[in-house]
Amino acid sequence: MNQDQLKQAVARAAIDYIAPKLETDSILGIGTGSTANFFIDMLGELKDDFAGAVASSDASASKLKALGITVLDLNEVSELVAYVDGADESNAQLALIKGGGAALTREKIVRAVAREFVCIADESKWVKVLGEFPLPVEVIPMARSYVARELVKLGGDPVYREGVVTDNGNVILDVHNLSIIDPKDLELKINQITGVVANGLFAHQGADVLLLGRRAGVETIYPK
Repeated sequence: MNQDQLKQAVARAAIDYIAPKLETDSILGIGTGSTANFFIDMLGELKDDFAGAVASSDASASKLKALGITVLDLNEVSELVAYVDGADESNAQLALIKGGGAALTREKIVRAVAREFVCIADESKWVKVLGEFPLPVEVIPMARSYVARELVKLGGDPVYREGVVTDNGNVILDVHNLSIIDPKDLELKINQITGVVANGLFAHQGADVLLLGRRAGVETIYPK
């Protein structure tokens, strides 16, 4: 199977995983990115089985609305039955790097409200040590240069993602050349830099389950 077929397989597995958990008043959290898009496309099959969804990006919200799924503002919702989203990297503890689609801050907020985070990814995202994928950091525009200097002090090589503005009106620095041995510690250190809105490490609130698409089939993985 090629990568798109693996993504489709994990999206189907996520539909099968989520369906028994849904009730007519359930609200789902929906992520952003290519794997999440496959899940959204299939979610239309279940649209009569739950009340609506909260999206982590404007792009995902538009796709959900096009399928006739009610999209709610998170301020209207006290709890999400589950949050389904992809990842750019995952380790065995299900700490993740996310933010390749520049939606990391909203993804973190949606994840915080969800009862369960169901991560869906193909096998190329599975790593022993996080950091080969550049770590995205969302930054207030006026603080970009200052934050970049501070990230260098932490051992990274930040690169401004030119031409990208987040849905929150901020910019992204992609931090290269990191070997993230302690994701929780680095997540906190980056968050403490003035001007940082959020970073793409999901370690303190990682995934509860990972549906990983392998050529031999979809593997269900829980944190070690």
